[in-house]
Amino acid sequence: MEDRLFDKSLNPNKLLKEQFVSNLTGSSLLEIAALSTVVPALVVLRKWSSRDNSRKDSAKKNDDQVHPVGKDWMQYFSTLAVDYLTVVLPIIVVFTVLSEWAFGCAISLAILIYIYVMFKRPQLYLKDGFSQLPSMRADISSYRVSVVLVTCLCILAVDFKIFPRRYAKAETYGSGIMDLGVGSFVVANALVSRQARNIASMSFKAALSSISPLVFLGFARIISTWGVDYQVHVGEYGVHWNFFFTLAAVSILTSIVRIHPKHCGLVGLLILAGYQIWLSSGLNEYLISDKRSADIISQNKEGIYSILGYWGMFLIGVSLGFYLFFDTSSKGKNRNTQVMKIWVLAALFWILAIIFDSYIERVSRRMEVT
Repeated sequence: MEDRLFDKSLNPNKLLKEQFVSNLTGSSLLEIAALSTVVPALVVLRKWSSRDNSRKDSAKKNDDQVHPVGKDWMQYFSTLAVDYLTVVLPIIVVFTVLSEWAFGCAISLAILIYIYVMFKRPQLYLKDGFSQLPSMRADISSYRVSVVLVTCLCILAVDFKIFPRRYAKAETYGSGIMDLGVGSFVVANALVSRQARNIASMSFKAALSSISPLVFLGFARIISTWGVDYQVHVGEYGVHWNFFFTLAAVSILTSIVRIHPKHCGLVGLLILAGYQIWLSSGLNEYLISDKRSADIISQNKEGIYSILGYWGMFLIGVSLGFYLFFDTSSKGKNRNTQVMKIWVLAALFWILAIIFDSYIERVSRRMEVT
C-alpha cells in the first residue's frame, strides 16, 4: 500500500497518461494507406524541385569559380529550412489539424505528382537521359529518412490531444499509423542489410558486437523510464521488452541462421505462415490475455513471440532488397522496370493485407500478424 501511495505521489498523472494511450482500436487500412501516401509524395516533390534548382545553380556557378565558406553555410541552412517547410511541416499538419482531410491531401499530392510527371519529366528524359535520374539506392535512403521522421513525429505527438487517438497504437486488433513503426524499421534495415547485399555473414562474435548498441539502448530505455517514472504500457511489448530488443533479436537470428538472399523470401513466407498457424491454434488468445506469470517469457510474451513475425518480415525485406537493388546478375536493369516492380509489389502487399485482415485474422501489432 505504501508503494502505491509513493508511486502516486511521485507521478500523480501516470495512470491518466497510460489510459490516454490504452484501449485504442486504430484506424482503417484505407486511411493508413492515405497517410502512407502523403509522406513519400512530399519527399518526391521536394527531391524533384531541388534537382531543378540544382541544375539552375550549377549553370550559374560556371561563371564564378570562387565559393566562399559562409555562402556554403547559408546554402545549407536555407536548404534545411526549405526541407522543413516543404516536408516536415506539412506532415505535422496532415497528421494533426488536417487529419480529417487525409484522403483529400493524399489525392491532391498524387495529382501534383501526375502534373509534374506529365509536364516536367519528359523534358528531363529527352535532355539528360536516364543517367541523371537518382539511383534506387538514393530512394532507399529517402524511405529510411521518412520512417525516422514519421516515427519521431508520432512519438512526440501521441501524448497530446491534437494527435488523433486512432493514429496511436491499437490495444489488441486493429492498426494505427504508429503500428507501422517497428515493421517499417525492420523492412528498412532489411533492404540495406549485409544479407541483402550478399556480403559474407559475420561470425557470431561479430554479430553480438554489432547489436550491442541496440542492447545498450534497450536497457537504457528501461532504466530511464523507470528512473523518471514514465508511463509504460505493458500490453505493447511486455514488462521489460522494448523496440530495441526486437531489432537486436531479429539481427542476431538472421546472423545465426544463414540463408542466401535468393531463398530468404521463401523462408520468410514459411515462417510467417507457420507463425500464423500457431497463432490460430490458440497462441493468439494467450498473447492477448492480460494474465502473466512470474517467468520472464510470460512477463514479456508480446515482445518475445512477435520476434517470429518480424523475422519473417525481415527475410522478405532481404529478398526484396537483393532482387531490386543489389542483384548484379543482370547489369542492364532499367530504372522504369524496377519502379514498376515496386508499384506492383506495393499493390500486392496491400491487397494481401486486406484479404488476410478480413478472412484469416485481424491485423495485430501485439503479435505482429497481418
